[in-house]
Amino acid sequence: MARENPKQLLKVLNDTYEPLHRKYEEYFWVYNMGDHSVEKKMNVAREARDAFRADAALLERVIAAKKSASKKDQEQLSYWEQFFNCYQIPDEVLELRKRIADLENELEKKRNSQTTGYRDPKTKKIVKLSEGALRTRMVSDPDEKIRKACFDALEEMVKGYVDDFVEIVKLRNEFARNLGFNDFHEYVMRIKENMNKEELKKIVDTLYEKTKPAYTALREKEKEQPGLRKPWNRAYMLAGDTLAEEDAYYPFDEALMRWGTTFRNMGIDMAEGSVQVDLLDREGKHPNGLCHYPGLVRYDGKKRIPGEANFTANVAYGHLGEGYDGYRTLFHEGGHAAHWLNSTQAQICMNHEYAPTSSAWAETHSMFLEAVCGSIEWKMRYAKDAQGNDYPLSLYEKRLQQIHTLRPLRQISICLMIEFERGVYEMKNPTKAKMLKHARTTYKKYTDASAPSLWPLLPVHNYVWEYVGSYTGYCLAQLTVEQWREYFYKKYGYIVDNPKVGKEMREVWKLASTKPFPEFVKLATGKKLSPNAYLKSVTMSVPKTLTTAHKRIDRLKRVRKNTKPIDLKATVKMVHGTKVIADNSKSFEDMAKKYAKWLEKQKV
Repeated sequence: MARENPKQLLKVLNDTYEPLHRKYEEYFWVYNMGDHSVEKKMNVAREARDAFRADAALLERVIAAKKSASKKDQEQLSYWEQFFNCYQIPDEVLELRKRIADLENELEKKRNSQTTGYRDPKTKKIVKLSEGALRTRMVSDPDEKIRKACFDALEEMVKGYVDDFVEIVKLRNEFARNLGFNDFHEYVMRIKENMNKEELKKIVDTLYEKTKPAYTALREKEKEQPGLRKPWNRAYMLAGDTLAEEDAYYPFDEALMRWGTTFRNMGIDMAEGSVQVDLLDREGKHPNGLCHYPGLVRYDGKKRIPGEANFTANVAYGHLGEGYDGYRTLFHEGGHAAHWLNSTQAQICMNHEYAPTSSAWAETHSMFLEAVCGSIEWKMRYAKDAQGNDYPLSLYEKRLQQIHTLRPLRQISICLMIEFERGVYEMKNPTKAKMLKHARTTYKKYTDASAPSLWPLLPVHNYVWEYVGSYTGYCLAQLTVEQWREYFYKKYGYIVDNPKVGKEMREVWKLASTKPFPEFVKLATGKKLSPNAYLKSVTMSVPKTLTTAHKRIDRLKRVRKNTKPIDLKATVKMVHGTKVIADNSKSFEDMAKKYAKWLEKQKV
């Protein structure tokens, strides 16, 4: 048998996979933006893509070609070997995988097509609101009865598809056992993070034990604010009277300009890629922010072909609380886009968020940039109200006094989802009753709430194959984010508007998925991954936190503001479903102005 030319094989792999990936992702976007008529086409495209990934013959060809390849080509072929190894499925379970995917699609369709809303406690009439709007209303409405009504609506909503989820869990476990794993959770941890369940549990338990004093602080606070620990009250009451004040400095019609300006000033761009952005909530749309890539960065010989990114948010424009949440999602998903569009890897299997990519490493960049717009330096530099007044430092200090001791609660809520997921797949003979009990028990342990909740069943991550294990990624990413921030602050003194930070981020972005998560962490931060930086940050005293904030603000004051036009090195389109609202063909500023004008007509 003649030896296969390694370079020719690499070309065949890239040329074959690219259209398979693109076709599925294009249908995925249309479907998740609310047009479910493409469901069958999307499923067929997914099956074709998955068949390529699972092709054992291609894996054998790669392994054989490595034997006669040059050192450089061996490295490139090794990336494909990693890729194919993640997706090898014995013929006897291919039908099982398809069955799981079909059930997931049916459940997704049910979720996206359901009519949601709450029963008004006064009129007893149903007020239609999307899932995302219900969550926003629950944390922002000053009327506790309305918050409770939204909470009840969400609780009832998840009950409607627990039976479907139980069936999916059983089949996922069957699939994992056919591949030699104890359960699906173990399978996901190995494929996504190359971790075993014991390693992960140790991290989660350490974080839980080290941050449990936040529960004591919460109970102390409840003495002053009765009802604080009720699930429908906590987020609203913790924000207190600062929620409306805070939101006033995040007008969403200014979000696009502030996002673009921040990225430009940090030296972050999209590397000549194309970006499509859909930000507003609507019926039938996927209920969470996401970023996917129909066009992967690739090469034609030595010529680099830029990638394409689609990202979305679910801003309930006009609702209190949508401002800051909308900014966070824009920075988060925009961070994902910048990460993958900046790749310089020749093998497209390294240039997307799917395995062998580490979910934790992918989330590190999005969460890092989300943290930028939440930092006091960014607020003092960018956040202004509708009248142009600067964000007041007194508001930061007031909010810090209110919630500082409770800062660990966000990471604990991520640990909640990891523990919930582990228990879901370790459950013996799962049933609806067991699933509901597990959700309520886990919620109680990790929130110390005074009433039970089915909240762990709410996130879409439970129901989509590719998203399972994402909360593990969020947890590890949060630790990495704080470690990276500590590194940058020690090295430069500031992060916001620092192009040196963007330059260092771009250097690791170029590597895409070519290294395992632990190596990337050490490469970026100079240290092995540790919870130390995170724990130091969330347990720092209020006086020390204020002193640190003042130092960072003062350092940023010495940085001259950039007044050059915004150029993210991208073709950007702002869309709402299939409607193009504005683009940057004239300028980014022109696009932002047109989009803001359109937004004014969309208020609920």
